[in-house]
Amino acid sequence: MLVLFETSVGYAIFKVLNEKKLQEVDSLWKEFETPEKANKIVKLKHFEKFQDTAEALAAFTALMEGKINKQLKKVLKKIVKEAHEPLAVADAKLGGVIKEKLNLSCIHSPLVNELMRGIRSQMDGLIPGVEPREMAAMCLGLAHSLSRYRLKFSADKVDTMIVQAISLLDDLDKELNNYIMRCREWYGWHFPELGKIISDNLTYCKCLQKVGDRKNYASATLSELLPEEVEAEVKAAAEISMGTEVSEEDICNILHLCTQVIEISEYRTQLYEYLQNRMMAIAPNVTVMVGELVGARLIAHAGSLLNLAKHAASTVQILGAEKALFRALKSRRDTPKYGLIYHASLVGQTSPKHKGKISRMLAAKTVLAIRYDAFGEDSSSAMGVENRAKLEARLRTLEDRGIRKISGTGKALAKAEKYEHKSEVKTYDPSGDSTLPTYSKKRKIEQVDKEDEVVEKKAKKAKVKIKVEEEEEVVEVEEDVVEVVEEQETSVKKKKKKDKKKHIKEEPLSEEEPCTSTASASPEKKKKKKKKRVNED
Repeated sequence: MLVLFETSVGYAIFKVLNEKKLQEVDSLWKEFETPEKANKIVKLKHFEKFQDTAEALAAFTALMEGKINKQLKKVLKKIVKEAHEPLAVADAKLGGVIKEKLNLSCIHSPLVNELMRGIRSQMDGLIPGVEPREMAAMCLGLAHSLSRYRLKFSADKVDTMIVQAISLLDDLDKELNNYIMRCREWYGWHFPELGKIISDNLTYCKCLQKVGDRKNYASATLSELLPEEVEAEVKAAAEISMGTEVSEEDICNILHLCTQVIEISEYRTQLYEYLQNRMMAIAPNVTVMVGELVGARLIAHAGSLLNLAKHAASTVQILGAEKALFRALKSRRDTPKYGLIYHASLVGQTSPKHKGKISRMLAAKTVLAIRYDAFGEDSSSAMGVENRAKLEARLRTLEDRGIRKISGTGKALAKAEKYEHKSEVKTYDPSGDSTLPTYSKKRKIEQVDKEDEVVEKKAKKAKVKIKVEEEEEVVEVEEDVVEVVEEQETSVKKKKKKDKKKHIKEEPLSEEEPCTSTASASPEKKKKKKKKRVNED
């Protein structure tokens, strides 16, 4: 039995010396522990070496596609047909092609796989004339070439130019803004009204370059740069301007700055056209999906088109918003919904409540377009146009709030009843926020009347208390008088009998006084009881 063994250096055909030992598949690896044992099992019969990496790549690409290379066909016709022995092959598909085209019997089984594994482990000892360093170099070169072929990578698609162009474009925008602001502020001291009349920066600089001093506006013709109405307004403003006079040297420096602004703006337009052409050549589908500027910024942010193709859709969606993402994760808040992709036209024309949903869908379709541009063979933008049309249709359905059928044509609107929420809606009561009592006007008036009545009652109670206290004081005084009278009566009895008549005349007077006091006290007590009952009621 013969064995076909493919290496990065060339084709090798081995002759099996002892087929009895191949019957035990589980213990076959023991026969390949050392090169000496391996040489007792198999022996090299023929070795066809590749001349360079290109030839090796052509041979292996043919093997991967299930085809026979010309070089392999010659070797098989020359050696295997003459031997009239079956051929052991590692790939069953390749064995079928060899059997069909060359009419050779091929074998593919688990035993053959173990045999191939043993030959690969002792390849340096079984193939003489090939150094290990040369074998490693050929393996590395073939791996790079094969991976480049499998990924359909083209050296013409150099995305470094896009990265540099978009970076330069951003730098030019910053410089232009600084120069134009300086020019407007500088010339504004001489002719401040011109900045309010002409809003376009490039037209402003061209007018300065053509006219210069404010006095020359009356005789200058600006019909090439400005419409007639604006030109008349500029000339009228120049005659009554409030600006200060400047020297010719100042005007020369301002005009030199204007020429710089004009040159930089013209170069920026050229650079933008160059960027458009490069983007359509390298990433046409991405350009259709998100535009030239957004696509170029995504490539520049990732480093290259291949690096961008390795990113997931969720990563592409928030690419450019890393600071906001980590800040949200740190503070446990909502993460951002979009990054650089926010500036795409599809996201810009969406309503605010649908921006997050559209940006997620756009990122998913953009990742497909990026991978197609990076690894695909075709350079057409058909896929991008198709996906953009789907996104626009989805956007219209979101804006119209239409529910479409999933199955069928998808054109007819599905019939759905209007949803009505029947549960009770609890509204927020703001009265609990304020500690001050809130009443209506009628209640306020009633409350004020009640408060007045309460005040009047309190005043009446106070007056009644004062009267009661005065009456109690009067009663106490009368009781003291009665005690004094009684003492006088006891002293009078001890006096002489001569004075009895006098005291008898005085006694009725003294007795009448306590009677009147007691009589006066009894109605007063009745009055107190009545007042207490009234107060209690």
